[in-house]
Amino acid sequence: MIDLVKSALKLTACAGLMLSIASVPASAFDTKARAAFVLDQSTDTVLLSKNAEVPLPPASMSKLMTLYVAFEALRDGRLTLDEQLPVSEHAMSYGGSTMFLDTTDRVRVEDLLRGIIVLSGNDACAVIAEALSPDGTEAGFARYMTKRARELGMANATFANSNGWPAAGHRMSMQDLGILAQHLIEDFPQYYPLFSEKTFEFDGRAPSNTRNRNPLLTLGIGADGLKTGHTSEAGYGLVGSAKQGDRRVIFVITGLASTKARAEEAEALVNWSFRQFTKKTIAKADTPVAEAEVWRGAARSVGLVPAEDLEILVPALTGSEINAEVVYTGPIDAPVRKGDKLAELVFQPDELPEVRLPLVAANDVPAGGFPVRVKTAAQVLIKRFLNGPEDAL
Repeated sequence: MIDLVKSALKLTACAGLMLSIASVPASAFDTKARAAFVLDQSTDTVLLSKNAEVPLPPASMSKLMTLYVAFEALRDGRLTLDEQLPVSEHAMSYGGSTMFLDTTDRVRVEDLLRGIIVLSGNDACAVIAEALSPDGTEAGFARYMTKRARELGMANATFANSNGWPAAGHRMSMQDLGILAQHLIEDFPQYYPLFSEKTFEFDGRAPSNTRNRNPLLTLGIGADGLKTGHTSEAGYGLVGSAKQGDRRVIFVITGLASTKARAEEAEALVNWSFRQFTKKTIAKADTPVAEAEVWRGAARSVGLVPAEDLEILVPALTGSEINAEVVYTGPIDAPVRKGDKLAELVFQPDELPEVRLPLVAANDVPAGGFPVRVKTAAQVLIKRFLNGPEDAL
């Protein structure tokens, strides 16, 4: 007989075994942004999602995709930091935020990257794009960016250029930008410190454009990147990240009315994310949480344990216990090997998405010998006789 088994548990946070949590729900953040997305990266928990899957004009925040592709090229050896790239008339023609490049320049890749990150250089993006484009054009690079973004899970991202210059169909969702920020932080830790640079003076030629526009970098709240954006259509936006202790939060906002509103909203979001939620270790590695019934094994059950410490995010104003249940399809057919994934530990913290964490077998359970098979067959026959054949399957 195979069935979906659910065992209710009550886990005491940090103790390894559970009990009931009397929690005070964390109040949802009432953001003024047109769309927003907040992710606790350390536990992969979405804290806030407002119009987060709606494709919107991303403005300069889409430059992060150009940077990601450039970092991949550096990793793969198709670019080097010291390589000097030419500036085309097309790249030079961009207005807005620029490095004031012209066609007489050959610019080091490292300077271009810093020019994109700190100065938001539209021209620098186009130089990188033309160097890496499959057909040598910015449009070709934009098509490649779209393809690569979809491969990375950015389902609503479509690029028309490398820098977010207003263009029909150039769109990203706030969730896309959150995914991209997470990839930049996790895939390229060697380059991520560039995002915390507050100033970059390129060749002394742009004294009015030397400062990073990220308003959080100087506030002492753990903010260390990533990218602002603004156009008249998109409003003011920011893809940001902050780290406090062992927690990192990634957030994206767009559609604010001014730089002041953007700065205030971003700071408030960071403070809310860290103050209203806390990380709890709810089960230790190799500590038994429950048991699963075993079918035709040398033992009638097997312990279920976490393969590693299990951590979840919960509202900060909680008691010390968390409701949960163990779910598995059972009984489990023998043989069972230690470490086999057999079950999930399922939580529903207040005001947060459901969390499902894996549980594995604590030990081997070999298949039973002849006496076990005879006993099992007898149990099936008895059950069939008493309850009908359909209940013995």
